[in-house]
Amino acid sequence: GPCLRWRHQPPRRECAPLLRAARQSIGTQAGGLRAEKPGGNSKHVSVQRDRKEETLLSAAQKVKEAGRDFTYFIVVLVGIGVTGGLFYVIFKELFSSSSPSKIYGDALEKCRSHPEIIGVFGESIKGYGEATRRGRRQLVSHIEYVKDGLKHMRLKFYIEGSEPGKRGTVHVEVKENPARGRFEVRYIFVDVDTYPRRTIVIEDNR
Repeated sequence: GPCLRWRHQPPRRECAPLLRAARQSIGTQAGGLRAEKPGGNSKHVSVQRDRKEETLLSAAQKVKEAGRDFTYFIVVLVGIGVTGGLFYVIFKELFSSSSPSKIYGDALEKCRSHPEIIGVFGESIKGYGEATRRGRRQLVSHIEYVKDGLKHMRLKFYIEGSEPGKRGTVHVEVKENPARGRFEVRYIFVDVDTYPRRTIVIEDNR
């Protein structure tokens, strides 16, 4: 009996270190697994952060591009408005019956076709306005006023022809006609500014 107990004790002592080694190995592996898990989570978190940053950058870029497009749109609208205003002013100045330029052009054509004017000033009659500071004769003097509830306009410009030294001052007055929606001539007459001085009446509807 004692001999058998003595023989069986050594294997038990040898098994104990083996069990401890196995436990340590298992603990080490488990610790390694536990140590790897935080690393994997950190990678996952970093990927999520990168995606969030990309999303924020993409949103900021879209907002920036939208703001730039809106600015361009406003600039285009302003350009269209300015262009439309210029076209309106040009159209009104050149083609409207109430513009000084239109009234001046019509009166000058009547002067060019009038026989008495041609006899005094000659052919190729040209008209011009007041001289500017640079010496250009482009301004047509005119005034607007209201009489009896109707708009009136008076113009003054000058004419010259092929006859040397001959010059005349043209006086024009027009009155608004509400029924026709335009201005009508009241009178056009020309003062001959050179000798012999006289006044030539081209049209008188007063």
